[in-house]
Amino acid sequence: MTDTDLPSLSATERTRHRRLREQGSPYRADLDAILAAGFLCHLGVVVDGSVMVVPTVYGADERTLYVHGSVAGRSLADAPGTDVCVTVTHMDGLVLARSVFEHGVNYRSAIIRGVPRLVRDADEKLEGLRLLTEQAAPGQWDYARRPSRKELAATALLALSLEEASVKTSSGPPEDGESADAALGLWAGELPLHTRWGRPVADPLLPADVRPPAHIADRSGEWLL
Repeated sequence: MTDTDLPSLSATERTRHRRLREQGSPYRADLDAILAAGFLCHLGVVVDGSVMVVPTVYGADERTLYVHGSVAGRSLADAPGTDVCVTVTHMDGLVLARSVFEHGVNYRSAIIRGVPRLVRDADEKLEGLRLLTEQAAPGQWDYARRPSRKELAATALLALSLEEASVKTSSGPPEDGESADAALGLWAGELPLHTRWGRPVADPLLPADVRPPAHIADRSGEWLL
């Protein structure tokens, strides 16, 4: 399969790359990979007339991004049809050049735009929360107690279509290796950034004989993508 055969993102005026177009990707597979690599996003929404950007967790299936958002839920209940913007970013390192002007960051990012809906159906809300839980801690949904009806009613879950999204990535060394600054004799290159899980730390109130389940213990030392 060639690149031209790959499923593409739907291009809209809001997702069109205007700057650094070479860092943009038109492919849905790149969006899916960025979403699969994390569980934290930033949700931008207008609340009481002011813009707020809040960190929250997400989960996704093939068509929908589910976002935990009590603040946005209150706003959307008062003003349905409100646009939001969700951003997922993974930092892969610093690009340290010979000149400050050429410094940069290696990253992978996705932006999803649209009008979300508050999930009110109990079955869909349960499935959305399962996706959120499994996105962050695979195996935890079947291990822990699931939400009660009262807890479901108290939880605000947003559903946002993945139809309108854009992707940008940046990787590689500085771009001034063949410029006049190369004669300065300064070190230049990449400083990679890696994140990995540590060892599980038990709740102080937990009995000593309750050990972490395998799906948690086995993640110790695991690198995030």
